[in-house]
Amino acid sequence: MATLKETLYKKIQEHRPRTTRLVKEHGDVKISDVTIAQAIGGARGVKCLVTDISYLDPFEGIRFRGKTIPETFEALPKVPGREYPFVEGFWWMLLTGEVPTEEQTMEVVEDWKIRSQVPEYVFDLLRTMPRDTHPMTMFSAAIVSMQRESIFAQKYEEGMSKMDYWDPMYEDCSNLMAKLPTIAAYIYRIKYKGDTPIAPNKDLDWGGNFAHMMGQDKPYDDVARMYFILHSDHESGNVSAHATHLVASALSDAYYSLSAGINGLAGPLHGLANQEVLRWTQDFMDKMGGKVPTEKELEQALWDTLNSGQVIPGYGHAVLRKTDPRYTSQMEFCQSHLPDYPLFKLVNMIYKVAPKVLQEHGKAKNPWPNVDAQSGVIQWYYGITEYDFYTVLFGVGRALGVLANITWDRALGYAIERPKSVTTDMLEEAAGVKQKAASS
Repeated sequence: MATLKETLYKKIQEHRPRTTRLVKEHGDVKISDVTIAQAIGGARGVKCLVTDISYLDPFEGIRFRGKTIPETFEALPKVPGREYPFVEGFWWMLLTGEVPTEEQTMEVVEDWKIRSQVPEYVFDLLRTMPRDTHPMTMFSAAIVSMQRESIFAQKYEEGMSKMDYWDPMYEDCSNLMAKLPTIAAYIYRIKYKGDTPIAPNKDLDWGGNFAHMMGQDKPYDDVARMYFILHSDHESGNVSAHATHLVASALSDAYYSLSAGINGLAGPLHGLANQEVLRWTQDFMDKMGGKVPTEKELEQALWDTLNSGQVIPGYGHAVLRKTDPRYTSQMEFCQSHLPDYPLFKLVNMIYKVAPKVLQEHGKAKNPWPNVDAQSGVIQWYYGITEYDFYTVLFGVGRALGVLANITWDRALGYAIERPKSVTTDMLEEAAGVKQKAASS
C-alpha cells in the first residue's frame, strides 16, 4: 500500500506541468480587474491566489477537494463506534485529493503518534508565561519556539534543489499537526484547570486523544473531530490562511508561517468572532429573564438591536450568500445531542427569525448565519466555558488547511508574494478627481 508521502509525491509530479504550462503559455490571460474599492478595501474579491485544497462558492458553500461538507463526512473512514471520521484521513484527503482507505488512514494515525512527542522546552516556556497571558499568545509562542526543530530550515541551509522543497515542508507540517493537540490541551489545563495537564493516550486517534487530554468524556471526541474538520480551510484569502501563505512564500519554514497565521486568527474580525457571538447570545437570554423567548418577542428584540445601530453577531459572511454549511453541520449535531438545551433553542430560533428581519432591514448582503453563530454553543454545553480558548480550538483545526496549502506551495514553486502598491494621488488621477496644484 502506498504511503501518504509517496502518494503526495506522485500527485505533485502530475501537477507541476499544469502550473508551468499556465505560466509559460497563458501567463497574460486576465482573470480579474481591480477596482479602487478593492484596492482600498483589503483586495476583497480580487482573484490572485491559487489553491486546490478548498473552494468557497457563494451559493454552495465550502468544498474540500471538490467535496461538500456532508460528502466529506460521508466519504472518509469513521472512527469505530463513533459518528465522525478520523481527522487523520481528512489530512490525507486535503494533501492528495483522494479519499483514503481505512488502511491508509490508519497509516497516518500511527505516523502522527510517532511524531506527537512535544519537546520539553515547549512546556517550560509555557510555564514561564504569566497565567493571564491570552491562550492564543501562548499557542503562537509554543509553535514558533519549535522552529529549531525545522527540517526544512536545516535542509535549506545544507543546500537542496527547489524541486525538493516540498519534502522537508511536508515533514515539518506533519510534525506540527501531530503535536498541536497536546500543546493546545496543555495550555487549557494549566491555565483554566488548576495546572493539571493530562498525559496523552497513545491508544487513541488524534481527535479522541485531544478530548482525553482536555479531560472531556464522549461524545466530545466527536465534537473535536467535527469541529477541526469544519474549521480546517476556507480558501487562501482569509487572514489566517493568507498570512501563513505569505510568510511561507519567503521560504520561511512551517513554524514561522503557522505562528503568523495563528496571530492573524487572533483578531476580533477573524477567529475571535465565535466567542463574541456566544457572549451576545447569552446576554440576550439574560435580558429575556433566562428563558427562551417566543418568536414574536425575539423578532421585536432583533429589530431593537438593528435599530440601535448594532449588528446581529454570527449573521453575514464576506463571500457566502446562503446559510454556512458549517453552521448546518453543527446545528444537526445539536439537534441530535442537545435538542433541549435552552441556549441551542435560542440559537435555533434566531436562525428561523433573523433572516427575515435582516431581509426586511435591507442592509445585510447575506442574512444567513455563518459558522460562528453555532460553534460556541456546543463548546459551552460540554463545559468549555472559557471564551478566550475558543480561538485556540479554531487554530488547531485551521492548521490542517493552511499546512496542506504551504506544502503544495513549495511543491509547485510558488513565488514570494509581492503585490504592488499605489498612492492615493494615483487613485484620484485614475478616477478623474485629482485636482491640479495651484500655480505659484
